[in-house]
Amino acid sequence: MSSYTSEYPSIPFEPAFKKFFEDFYATSDIPDAHDAYVQFFTKDAALIMASKKAQGSEEILALRKGLWDKVASRVHNPIKIFPYGPNSNEVMLHGTVKYGLKAGGESSLDWAAYARLVKEEEKVKMEFYQVYLDTGAQAK
Repeated sequence: MSSYTSEYPSIPFEPAFKKFFEDFYATSDIPDAHDAYVQFFTKDAALIMASKKAQGSEEILALRKGLWDKVASRVHNPIKIFPYGPNSNEVMLHGTVKYGLKAGGESSLDWAAYARLVKEEEKVKMEFYQVYLDTGAQAK
């Protein structure tokens, strides 16, 4: 069992979607995996991270790189994932993230997210991903 394994309610949910989220959060925590991170999204995907918005691969790549400006490490813990119904491609997620800061020290936050998944040539990708963070807590 991976440290990126989440709890799910007792309804049918595509195993490939579960694996997708495990791989996505593992890749999210690798500092220089920018190109690999972008591959988890469709080419025209929308990504909203708190108040930051990106549309399409180039903007998502730029946003991703910016997320590592002040952060030396991060560890996501996707605690629970809630599909919208049996075998849905839409989910709400809840988790925590712990940051190691380049300036020294650590920080951690709770987060929630909404994701909409699609399959492109049998590969799972996100076409929309919005992360809700308490940016006031993040600024501290």
